[in-house]
Amino acid sequence: MRERPSGHFRTSVGASPVFAAAVLRLLITVDARLGRPDRLDLVDVGSGDGLLVAEILRVAEPELAARLRVTAVDLSSRPAGLPEEITWTAVLPETVTGLAIANEWLDNVPVDIAEQTPEGPRLVLVDPRTGAERLDGPPEEADRLWLERWWPLGSTGLRAEIGRPRDEAWAAVVSRLARGLAVAVDYAHPVDNRPPLGTLAGYRDGACVPAIPDGSCDITAHVALDACAAAGERAGAMSTTLTTQRQALRDLGVTGARPPLSLAGTDPGGYLRALARASEEAELIDPDGLGGFGWLGQWKT
Repeated sequence: MRERPSGHFRTSVGASPVFAAAVLRLLITVDARLGRPDRLDLVDVGSGDGLLVAEILRVAEPELAARLRVTAVDLSSRPAGLPEEITWTAVLPETVTGLAIANEWLDNVPVDIAEQTPEGPRLVLVDPRTGAERLDGPPEEADRLWLERWWPLGSTGLRAEIGRPRDEAWAAVVSRLARGLAVAVDYAHPVDNRPPLGTLAGYRDGACVPAIPDGSCDITAHVALDACAAAGERAGAMSTTLTTQRQALRDLGVTGARPPLSLAGTDPGGYLRALARASEEAELIDPDGLGGFGWLGQWKT
């Protein structure tokens, strides 16, 4: 809430305007599927600095831009210089007809951590002054059931991040979707390949630091997007796609293909611009980097 994400870690939105251009193409697809309504919502959940929706507004065709109702949802204060057409709010809209996108939002929804003991899972407590940890009592019944379904713990010492708050947060987005598409983008893992010790991490100034909740760093953990998908279906989603950012962006025309070398002889400036764009696209779809993000898409039509 106090600082902007770009000061501490690299996101797809900050990496290149190519990402916003791809989301715009997705928005155009949603618009066509909904029959080009008089008002089309674009909701950016966990907007950060508002860069994504500001860039989409900047490059959208005037006819589409005139019909857009753009909402940026974030707990932080409104950034200076954000276009006045963008509504900045701390709460989700009551209804959404269009596209709601949550890029690296769910990973910041707080979760409890459980560690397996001979007596079953126990919550992990942390001293916010020192980072020292100790085990407490068992999770509440709803969280215990979530663990059994979505992150079963086997051996003593294994840890899990209890994703039920993320499920509820995502269901709140899907439940507000009257017609259209809700998309969540985050580092993720599937139920059959959860990390044995979890993914809790802290970031400050671009570096990984101990995840001590003292207000000095961003604290994050990867998302069980498959559990979120099930929650979205309970909230009324009619169809679900769970894929990677690499595949999702490739489907939206982001290929990372280099321009033909012959262009350098006929249009050196154009070749250099195309080469730079290819490099930006390659970063966004790199399977070992940003391309490894999970993409969850859920429709209501």
